[in-house]
Amino acid sequence: MKKKEKIWLSSPHMGGKELVYINEAFDSNWIAPLGPNVNGFEDDLKKYLNVGHVAALTSGTSAIHLALILLGVEQGDEVMVSTFTFSATVNPIVYQKATPIFIDSEKDTWNMDPELLENAIKARINKGRKPKAIIVVHLYGMPAKMDEIMTIANKYEIPVIEDAAEALGSSFKGQKLGTFGKFGILSFNGNKIITTSGGGALISNDKEAIADARFLATQARDDAPHYQHSEIGYNYRMSNIIAGIGRGQMQVLPKRIQRRREINKIYRNLLLEKKGITFLSEPNSDYYSNFWITTIIIDKEQTGFDREYLRNELDKDNIESRPLWKPMHLQPVFKRYPKYINEISENLFKKGLCLPSGSNLKNIDLERIIKITLNLFKF
Repeated sequence: MKKKEKIWLSSPHMGGKELVYINEAFDSNWIAPLGPNVNGFEDDLKKYLNVGHVAALTSGTSAIHLALILLGVEQGDEVMVSTFTFSATVNPIVYQKATPIFIDSEKDTWNMDPELLENAIKARINKGRKPKAIIVVHLYGMPAKMDEIMTIANKYEIPVIEDAAEALGSSFKGQKLGTFGKFGILSFNGNKIITTSGGGALISNDKEAIADARFLATQARDDAPHYQHSEIGYNYRMSNIIAGIGRGQMQVLPKRIQRRREINKIYRNLLLEKKGITFLSEPNSDYYSNFWITTIIIDKEQTGFDREYLRNELDKDNIESRPLWKPMHLQPVFKRYPKYINEISENLFKKGLCLPSGSNLKNIDLERIIKITLNLFKF
């Protein structure tokens, strides 16, 4: 039997204008880091986000790493961080030989729990260990409770880094995510809502900080006619060709967000009536999610099947789905670090599934996914 066409979880979706900018780079021989496309891509992001300054980089991970360096995080320091996330959020903390302090989720947005955050800050201060930074993640495009988190951060004078890798285009109370804290970070990896194949950005309203980030990202080369270095630098700057893809993608970003939200609505309309299926939802009108990935929670007692059973059934039909993130405090590499846990993220991981959500999904693909899911119900 011929294998059915693969349905990916979230595959790249080109808009058509990317080659225009790439060809310009080739025609002008800007085949190197930096160049007109990098400047243009940064300007496009600044305008879209209504933020002061942007540095285009090689990845979201590099953006977090530079943000930590610029905040002076070093060996012995502690950084509060969402436990319910991808490891790239946490790895840069360890690059700096600092200690991640894991904070669990709240049930409304699945993001960092403000109450746990404040409890953890108080506990660390009582141990003489005031945290150096807070990294909050906007999971699957859903805004965290930024008013509460920023109030706590300001109260204790701890700078915030927003990991908006999954949340370009999402907003809280009308303000784009990534622009609340001292720094915001974006990712343009191949599965993100727009992609440069690989890439990221560091966002801030601090002009000097972004200038420092650009300096560090280009191997910290001093202003001299010869190669001179007074600081350790990194090869983190985005290339002119990659940025050209980003410029083309920015032109279709609103359409990509619209389609992801449409896909989320289609899933809801056809699955929400079934007992035992719940969705990550915007708590109220303050929250606007790009719904980068549509996620569901499956209650086996009501559905008759669990997360893994559905995932395997989809896989048999050549459809990619994926469990929700395994919390970082459960990861072998991070298990020794302090954690403040309420078990919400653990429960979400056990029961949750990411459904195919790419903006290039056809409605016939969605029908195929939903048909398999509905056929599993016994009532």
